[in-house]
Amino acid sequence: MTRRRADLCEDFSVSGETNLARLLRSLRPAVLPGEFVFVSDAALPDSVRVYASVVEDEGLSQVIARTDADELGIDYDFVGAWITLHVHSSLESIGLTAAVSSALSDQEISANVIAGRLHDHVLVPFDRVGEALSVLVGLASTD
Repeated sequence: MTRRRADLCEDFSVSGETNLARLLRSLRPAVLPGEFVFVSDAALPDSVRVYASVVEDEGLSQVIARTDADELGIDYDFVGAWITLHVHSSLESIGLTAAVSSALSDQEISANVIAGRLHDHVLVPFDRVGEALSVLVGLASTD
């Protein structure tokens, strides 16, 4: 039986963790397979999965699989790996994004953070995903 997206989230009816120390101990970073790119104002067919989108003053930014962008001939300038932090952080938590981006910054790894309702996601340069994952695992174990 296929579960609806709403059913998958029913266990997360509470607002999530706000304590930074507990958040860091529970990061559980995991890499989503594939390569991801940011595209702007692209008219995408319904068959293309959009992993994230942001409406900006300049237009619509979307994150899609690199393979889809290549097949459609859409330009991009960043190829990223997608890391999900499998900790249920509250949208009102303070410091998680700063701690994650600071730890990655200390290793000169760029971090493009996308916050969802239940989890935070970090896109890092694809060729540095192993290093980024090590940094995040280390961050979780140092608290």
